[in-house]
Amino acid sequence: MLPLDANGGVLAEPITVSVGHSDGTVGVDAGAVFRAALKAGAEEVVVAHNHPGGDLTPSKADLQTTAKLREAAKLLGVKLLDHLIVSSDGKGGVSFVSLAEITDGWTE
Repeated sequence: MLPLDANGGVLAEPITVSVGHSDGTVGVDAGAVFRAALKAGAEEVVVAHNHPGGDLTPSKADLQTTAKLREAAKLLGVKLLDHLIVSSDGKGGVSFVSLAEITDGWTE
């Protein structure tokens, strides 16, 4: 999670909120994300996670997590700017997909 001020300025280094398991699953707790955001004084946040296999297609769990994060952000008055999925592009670089761009109804 990257905590930002109201103008998009970075307040701190990215904060690791959870780490995936060997089976490829991650349990993201919206409370943990926003506790860290509020502790950093964030008014806006960007969250990201990786897909080490290279497939950037959002899973059902990714979409459900995004919905939970969006709802929590609204309740707390913190603007969720995006949820990114990142992965190696196989050529030494990084590729990503923006869930804000591909999710219908993103209004934050």
